[in-house]
Amino acid sequence: MKSYKEKLKDIKVFMFDVDGVLTDGLVYLMKDELVRSLNAKDGYALQYASKMDYKIFIITGGHSTEVKERLLGLGVTEVHLGTSYKLSKYQELQEKFGFYNEQVLYMGDDIPDIPVMNLIGVSTCPQDAAIDIKSIVDYQSPLDGGKGCVRDVIEQTLRVQGNWMSNKAFEW
Repeated sequence: MKSYKEKLKDIKVFMFDVDGVLTDGLVYLMKDELVRSLNAKDGYALQYASKMDYKIFIITGGHSTEVKERLLGLGVTEVHLGTSYKLSKYQELQEKFGFYNEQVLYMGDDIPDIPVMNLIGVSTCPQDAAIDIKSIVDYQSPLDGGKGCVRDVIEQTLRVQGNWMSNKAFEW
């Protein structure tokens, strides 16, 4: 069986949940809006991976159009909001873009992420993920959701593949 680092060699697609992965899971209730924060280092890594021609998808149960706009602005391929059953959305994306399960790294933090995590090449989670997630993943980041865990897995993948700090990165 391949180790976590060996599996990273095959990754061409990144998929992430939002709340608890790209955010710390806290939602601030303000008058007429919900407020979340995204980590700039995670954002840089998303942008970097996108420029290196990786496909990046967001599948979330959340409904924030502001989060969607921000992520698309960073080069994320597609953002799918309001997705309660993530496996069907994953299968739609797989059919549309033609990637294999082994080519996907997915990071989730809670029970709705499990069906996809059971299929893909590399399953990952933040340090503060639910215990049910921690028990099934290939890799648990030492960083919490919203605190750089997305940067952690993207950077590791690109380093293994020789795409981190490549000459192409300095041409932008």
